[in-house]
Amino acid sequence: MPDIVAPNIQQELNLKKLELSALLEITQAINDNLPEEALYKIYRFTLLAQLQINRLALFVHDEKWDCKVSFGSDLEPAKQHLPEAILELKEITRISKLSVDKKWRNFEIVIPILHNGKVLAFVMIGKIQPYYTNIEALNFVQTVSNIMLVAIENHRMARQRLAQEAIRKEIEIAREVQSMLFPKSLPNDKDVAIHASYIPHSSIGGDYYDFVEIDKDQFLFCVADVSGKGVPASLLMSNFQAGLRTILRQTADLNTVVSELNHLIYRNAIAEKFITTFVAIFNRSTRELSYVNAGHDAPILLYKNNTYDLLNDGCTMLGVFDVLPFMNVGKIHVPHDAVLLCYTDGLTEVFDEDESEFGIAGTIGFMQKNRFLSSKMLHLQLLNAINLYNEDSSFNDDITLLSCRFK
Repeated sequence: MPDIVAPNIQQELNLKKLELSALLEITQAINDNLPEEALYKIYRFTLLAQLQINRLALFVHDEKWDCKVSFGSDLEPAKQHLPEAILELKEITRISKLSVDKKWRNFEIVIPILHNGKVLAFVMIGKIQPYYTNIEALNFVQTVSNIMLVAIENHRMARQRLAQEAIRKEIEIAREVQSMLFPKSLPNDKDVAIHASYIPHSSIGGDYYDFVEIDKDQFLFCVADVSGKGVPASLLMSNFQAGLRTILRQTADLNTVVSELNHLIYRNAIAEKFITTFVAIFNRSTRELSYVNAGHDAPILLYKNNTYDLLNDGCTMLGVFDVLPFMNVGKIHVPHDAVLLCYTDGLTEVFDEDESEFGIAGTIGFMQKNRFLSSKMLHLQLLNAINLYNEDSSFNDDITLLSCRFK
């Protein structure tokens, strides 16, 4: 505690007038909802002019200790780190009683500013009138500082709430955009039955699937996965979908479709994002499946006798190169009663307690045991299987399944 120097009656009266004026000044600034910079300027003027404090440094904790206001000192407080002896203070203390470097003796008194038991700031003052070392006067400096800093903290929290609300609205819009990307219905006719399931890991995922009827004989289907999550991934996926449908109006040649999609993603990708995708066209008349696997997990084509093929032909992921370095359009004849399962890596990259991956082998094994389930039940049981495989932890990625039963 600083030593008490009692002011005379006139000094005390003047002091109370100055304190009242200072309090009104700070309160008016807060009520006017002025920005932080303006509040700090008014605070500086109030202590310097109204309360006749001629040397001051205000250190505020905002992620780190930062000097927000300083005047009257050669110390250059903004370049200094607060000593541990000051950081430990919880009450008004004379600098002379602390074990600190002599440069800090530029100041006479340290006033901690607390709110709800937490130290918000330290006010260090010097070159003050002797009667201003009166404990009541110092308490008033503490009170004025506390009022201002709590107001600044409340303003900051209000801005954070507004920012969070803006982000929440952006997420809602992105989620709506993403839901609009998925096809409203999938075919179940004499030739094929297509079923899809999408399990997002967060509010906005980076997975996508689609189905497009090209003509009476041909249709396209695809599964894709954007690197990353959130709004940027959703926006890039909407570009992908719009580009795919626009290109298909011009041509159904997969070499051209995928090359043009790559160029589109390369031009529009943000922060080194890319897309892996499996795109296929099935011809109902010839039963030929043409496909391009662009760096995606290989779909499993399971035959009636439980043998299978992995569909790997294609190119590298989209959006990495302006021009794809290689391209192979795979072609395969699909017999009756075959099942094709397309998926994203959220399915296979699931680990048990021993860090063993469910993987492609686990997926193939499941398909061979359950291929006669209905499409909906096949998906439900597969998702249940990986839940059981990973029952002690949550999934780290979106999961998308698209199965195609060729009748």
